Amino acid sequence: MTQNSQPPTFQAMAWHDKLVLDLAYMDDTHREFVDLLAQVAQASDEALLPLWDTVIAHTQEHFDREDRWMTQTQFGPGSCHSREHHQMMQIMREVAKRGAAGNLAMVRQMNHELGIWFNDHAQGMDAGLAAHLRALGFDPETGAQLQSAVAPEGACGCG
Repeated sequence: MTQNSQPPTFQAMAWHDKLVLDLAYMDDTHREFVDLLAQVAQASDEALLPLWDTVIAHTQEHFDREDRWMTQTQFGPGSCHSREHHQMMQIMREVAKRGAAGNLAMVRQMNHELGIWFNDHAQGMDAGLAAHLRALGFDPETGAQLQSAVAPEGACGCG
C-alpha cells in the first residue's frame, strides 16, 4: 500500500552564495544536485521514485568524481570525506527501497534531510577539498596539477 505523501510539506533547497566554492567544475555539479533536490521536493507521487533514482545516480557520479580527485591529489582528509560519501549513498539506496515498498513519505523526508546535510557538507568538507584543488592548480579534465600535493594550511575534511 502506498503512503500518499502529497502535498509536499518540505521547502525545496535552493542554491545560495555560501555554497559557491569558486571552482566551476565543483559548483556546476553542486548546482545540478540542488536543482534535483528541488525537483524531488515538488514531485508528484507518480514522479517521485524515478526522480529519486536520478538523484541517486547523479550523487554517485558526483561522489565518485570527488573521491577520485582526493586520491589523485593525495588529499589528507580524503578518507573521512570518502567515508561520508559512502555512508550517504547507502542511506539513499535504503530509502529508495523503502520508497519502492510504498513509503513515499520517507523519500520526501530524506530529500529534505539530504539538503540539510549537503549544505553543511559543501561548506565544510567540500570547501576544504576545493581549497586543496585550487592550491594545486588541479585540472579535473586531465588530472594534472601545477603544484605538489600538499593540503593547504587549515584544510580539514573531517570533524
